[in-house]
Amino acid sequence: MKTQDRSYQAGFSNYFSTEAVKGALPIGQNSPQKPPFGLVAELISGTAFTAARSENQRTWMYRIRPSVTQGPYQDFKLDNWKTAPDSTGHVTPRQLRWNAPSLEGIDADFIEGVQSVLTAGSVDDKNGSAVHLYRCNRSMGDRSFCNADGDLLIVPQSGRLTVTSELGVLDVEPTEIVVIPRGIKFKVDMSSAHARGYMLEVYGNHFQLPELGPIGSSGLANQRDFLSPVAHYEDKKGSFELITKYAGKMFSSALANSPFDVVAWHGNYCPYKYDLKRFNTINTVSFDHPDPSIFTVLTSPSDHPGVANVDFVIFPPRWMVAENTFRPPYYHRNVMSEYMGLIHGVYDAKPGSGFEPGGGSLHSCMSPHGPDAVAFEAASDSELKPEYQANTLAFMFESYQSYRITDAAFKSDDLQKDYESCWAQIKPRFSLES
Repeated sequence: MKTQDRSYQAGFSNYFSTEAVKGALPIGQNSPQKPPFGLVAELISGTAFTAARSENQRTWMYRIRPSVTQGPYQDFKLDNWKTAPDSTGHVTPRQLRWNAPSLEGIDADFIEGVQSVLTAGSVDDKNGSAVHLYRCNRSMGDRSFCNADGDLLIVPQSGRLTVTSELGVLDVEPTEIVVIPRGIKFKVDMSSAHARGYMLEVYGNHFQLPELGPIGSSGLANQRDFLSPVAHYEDKKGSFELITKYAGKMFSSALANSPFDVVAWHGNYCPYKYDLKRFNTINTVSFDHPDPSIFTVLTSPSDHPGVANVDFVIFPPRWMVAENTFRPPYYHRNVMSEYMGLIHGVYDAKPGSGFEPGGGSLHSCMSPHGPDAVAFEAASDSELKPEYQANTLAFMFESYQSYRITDAAFKSDDLQKDYESCWAQIKPRFSLES
């Protein structure tokens, strides 16, 4: 087989046309359901057939063999991956924080290395989300995965990944994210000795870019910076395995050929990646810290306008410019529940020890949270000159749903027993003489 293109196509929700072999895409009177080279047409629909044109997502694949040639589904055991509703989960208004899980002693591929932390909503109702961690040191090789329950947003924290999907190949590294839509088959191979990161599983509406409102036409994540793969196929026979997640259960199917045999495709339902360093940060230049919604990269909307099923928000390097104010995030109680992670550096609201790259925290609905004592003291006395916040990249999964903590996460040795102590040394500064 000739060397195939590994470049990318730019744009978010664009309608793409791509072929690994010239002439493989049916054009005009060339029947789409009887394509060239003896290929087979297969449609994947990410929305209902009758969804509005502006919301409709689907892709025509022209492949060597149809997906139905896979073997029968067999039960597959993967206990670490939990799905909502999780009857074994825990609820608490307590603020929680976890250390980064160790990379030592790992023996797992990407799917085997998933450990669920939080679940919310119901996969049966196609509403809600789940937060997972992953750790792996082995490529998936001849194993692939298909999640019929929702979209997956993967946030690498350590280690490079090569994500091969039916629609092409994406190389992803820390400071980048990759989204695999519901139902797309993929595998993850290692481009480094081991890898660790976060993953958000969305049962509800697909991700979209947030509305910009008064910001105007430019800012935040730009459409042109999202990259999708070009057609890239394998025509390989052998012993392959497909793991499928459906309604919270795992199933295994045997395949005699690689599932990545799509020679050409056209549509707008496909994986994509985004480099978080390209985010156009909008921040205050007068006073007060803006709401964290100003840092939203992607949103999965709920059925209520303005309320997210779940948002993906980042806190990247940026200029801190403001007058006569308290610069770190304000102390807060919120109707949303917030899971935070740290990709690298130091989060400006938690410069005290305890929040490390690879770790995470949960601030549930209406639970108070905000800068630790170290941040409070420094910000209260700092000179408010322009300052560049350089060594940082934190993120947040923010949902209107109330998260349940999985039993494994609730009982984990990585759960910090004294997280609340980071606020204990905050000293009142109240004085009638000021």
